[in-house]
Order: sequence, then structure tokens, then C-alpha cells
Amino acid sequence: MTKPTMPTIKRRTLLLGAAAGLAAPAIWRPSGARAQSTRIVVRDDGGIYTQAYTEIFYRPFTEATGIEVVPAQAQAEPTAQIRSMVETGTYTWDMGKISVPAVLQLTTGETKYLEPVGLDAEAVIQSIPAHFRNEYQVGTNVYTTVLAYRRDAFEGREAPASWADLMDPEKFPGRRTLRRHPYDTLEQALMADGVPADQVYPLDLDRAFARLDKVQPATDIWWTSGAQAEQLLISGEVDLISTWVSRAQSAQAAGAPVEIVWNQNIWGCDGWSILKGTPNADACRELIKFASDPARMAQLVKFFPAGIVQPAAFETIPADVARNCPTYPANIETGLQIDAAYWLENADPVIERFNSWFIG
Repeated sequence: MTKPTMPTIKRRTLLLGAAAGLAAPAIWRPSGARAQSTRIVVRDDGGIYTQAYTEIFYRPFTEATGIEVVPAQAQAEPTAQIRSMVETGTYTWDMGKISVPAVLQLTTGETKYLEPVGLDAEAVIQSIPAHFRNEYQVGTNVYTTVLAYRRDAFEGREAPASWADLMDPEKFPGRRTLRRHPYDTLEQALMADGVPADQVYPLDLDRAFARLDKVQPATDIWWTSGAQAEQLLISGEVDLISTWVSRAQSAQAAGAPVEIVWNQNIWGCDGWSILKGTPNADACRELIKFASDPARMAQLVKFFPAGIVQPAAFETIPADVARNCPTYPANIETGLQIDAAYWLENADPVIERFNSWFIG
């Protein structure tokens, strides 16, 4: 597989189109009996995502088009479910919010399990930066891993500001926790060892594990779930952590004195994809256009600091809220995009090596 070129993301690029005042996309409205009988089932992440998407996307779309949208939950990376539905022609759902690695798994090789989205000519899609979309997906949310710390643990002394600080227990003493998984953890180790973000991939595994060797004795806990990471911050059981930003923000919302460090964040993108062969593909495309409108996307911040992929959406988001979004220009321009193609090719042997290293 050809390794994709890592995009260099600049403030100008992310703000491109923001001043253009994009008009809302035209909406396809099927008429008569067809409008009343059309229903699409959409897989999303459940919880707060289903709540937000129902209010901001699904319900208004149904009101505008007559097409019913039914949300459905599935496992985190539902590639096996998608393959089964396409192979049998039995569609439990028609489209889904899935990750870029999942898209690659479903479209690499002769058999494609996703439909080409086919919306590149639409202005509302063109205004989404190219690194948030591909032939089989239109981005809708960016997720990110960050360094976070308890402010009360660093009162009167220098606070950590990079992965090098997280992995330097002599300069930054305190209880720390890392994720018990190679995803993100190895990238963090390499940046902590001085590797520039644009040279992290392909991973120098020997160098990454050598750096982890140095911090392992000072790592008090290796977390295995987002809920655990969040609770460790809330309880004050740890002072420094690498975690998904949503968990650090949940700890903040719970009243914990948590500070988020956006420097060197590691991010990936989820997006809308259509299952190959679904008879409702055209209706799915209309929902994708509808959900990509900047003004609608901006409303997601009423529910959570969304990783909004439409630069123009930031025009209407209050500055204090925007600064907490993963795609806020000042945040993402210091970040590292996950190389999904690298992990598709190397996940199994790297996970095996990580697990052997951890127990050894």
C-alpha cells in the first residue's frame, strides 16, 4: 500500500472558505409515496453523539425531506458487521460514522464494501479540507489524544507541556499513566525522544520502545479504557496522563482541576460512509450534504466541544468554546495526524511486540 502524504495543516488552510459565507446546500426532496416510504438507518457512536446528531442533523433532515432517519449503535469498529451486511445483501443500516482505518479495511483489495460518496462536486463538501475526506468518506468529527494534568499537582512549579515532559519523571515528578496499547503511545514516545511530527511515520519501533523503557518504572498505571482514564483524573489518583481529549473534558465538566495540553496532540477523523449496495444510497448522500453544512455543524458545540471539520463553522462558535475544539486552528496545527495506512499494514505485529514488551 502506498503511504499517504502527511498533510501540513496551516491556519490559512483551515480558515479557507470561512469568509465565503457558504450557502446551505440544496436539499433533495422525494415526492409523494417515495418520500413517505424512504427510511435510512445510520450507525453512530451512541450516547451524546446520538443526542446531538438527532437534534442537529437527523430530525431537521426528516422535516426538510420527509426521509426518516433512524440512529443505530454498533461496536467501535464495525467492519465485520459491514462486510456481513454487504455480502448477504441484508442491510441492518445504510450508512455509518466510522474511522479512516475502518474505511481502509473495507476498501483495500478487490472487494469494496463501501460506496464511493460521489459528492466532490458539491460546494458544501469542497469546503471541507481534503485531509478530512476521501473517496469513500466525508469527515464529520475529529478525535484527538492529548496530554492532561491536574493543576493542583503542579501549583508553584513548572507544568508539563509536551510528551517529553510526560516521559521525564525526574523533571516532572508525579503519578503518571499511559495507555496500555501501542496506538498513540508509540507516537508519543517518539515525539518525546525528539522525533519531529512529520518524521514519526513509519514508526522507529526500536527507538520508541527504548524511550518507553525509560519511563515504564515511573508509570504507576497503564489505563485500558476511556472511563478508567477519566476516573483517574477526577479522583486525583494520577497527576499526568495521556488520554482522549473527550475524557479530559469530561473530567473538567465534573469539576476536576484538569488542564489540557494541545501541543503535539495526535488526531484522527471519523466520517460518514455508505454501505455498498444499499438501495438508499442517494438518500444517504443527501443526509451527508445536510450534515456537512457549516451552520448546522457549529451547533454541535451545544452538546460537546466537537472536532468540527468545516472551517466556516468557527465563524459562529464563541471563541471560548472554539478553543476547546480539536480542530480549532491553534490546536490542530500543532498536532500529528494518525497514519491509518501504517496501522492497517502493521497493527498485528506491533500490537504483539507491545504486549510482549509490557509483560516482559
